[in-house]
Amino acid sequence: MDPILDFEKPIAVLQEKLTELRQYSQGGDVDFSSEIASLEAKLDRITQEVYDKLTSWQKIQLSRHPKRPYTLDYIERIFTDFEELHGDRFFAEDPAIVCGLAKLDGTSVLVIGHQKGRSTKEKLIRNFGMAKPEGYRKSQRLMKLAERFKLPVICFIDTPGAFPGVEAEERGQSEAIAKSIYDMFTLKTPLISVVIGEGGSGGALALGISDRVLMQEFATYSVISPESCASILWSDATKGPLAAEALKTDAGKAKDLQVIDEVIPEPKGGAHRDYDEASRLLKGALLKSLKELKGVSPSTLSSQRQKKFREIGHYAFQKGK
Repeated sequence: MDPILDFEKPIAVLQEKLTELRQYSQGGDVDFSSEIASLEAKLDRITQEVYDKLTSWQKIQLSRHPKRPYTLDYIERIFTDFEELHGDRFFAEDPAIVCGLAKLDGTSVLVIGHQKGRSTKEKLIRNFGMAKPEGYRKSQRLMKLAERFKLPVICFIDTPGAFPGVEAEERGQSEAIAKSIYDMFTLKTPLISVVIGEGGSGGALALGISDRVLMQEFATYSVISPESCASILWSDATKGPLAAEALKTDAGKAKDLQVIDEVIPEPKGGAHRDYDEASRLLKGALLKSLKELKGVSPSTLSSQRQKKFREIGHYAFQKGK
């Protein structure tokens, strides 16, 4: 059975009743079409009501939904001719970040993204999407390759944060993230980043310095997880919902604060309910952004990118106030 979040339970109950009614209708002589239509209308209405009133904490839960599409799910549905590339040429391959060449409607691109994993075995292999220094150094290497061949770079962000383990720190985790941010500021090729799930801390920002930063409707983007924030401020991780409100993690608030450029709609009830429709909406946004960046000179791209991020959070004091 698929995992069900607390606020999804009324929807799950109606879906179960609808499934049963459809089965009865197919297996007998009684016509349940009017009852099915009525239940479908009620399901649509309840789903809309639930997802229109989600709290910041509920959106955090939704961004972490175990059935939510991951980078490889989108690569399979949006791109063609994907060829994965491996290794940082320093230490090792990091499966927590997927990189490869692909085509988007005939345009050759470099695709980079965090990958969390589905099964227990894959989650361990992918380290729950928490990259180590070699993952960021792999992405740096391949971004330079994309720049050399004038290929646009598309990054999918979905991580609780960079891996905080001792071995990662010993191999220069903070330097790898800082270098990735620096390289993205100076890279002279179009860059597009999309937050598709969790956008956590520096681990997310290391793939987030782009000409266009997009965010799916129920994704989240934050400097720290709400639980960690609550542990620091109140020594109580259970106050995560309170911290989530203060952090303004959801897509709408990130857009208001100019942290991102565009919110990408999701299928009714979230991307985990319809991978194909979520991919179609995401692909449309990527193509739009690529079209906007086409023809912009490489030096202009880099200078505009730096200017854009310098202006985030900028405000002016008024004399006497």
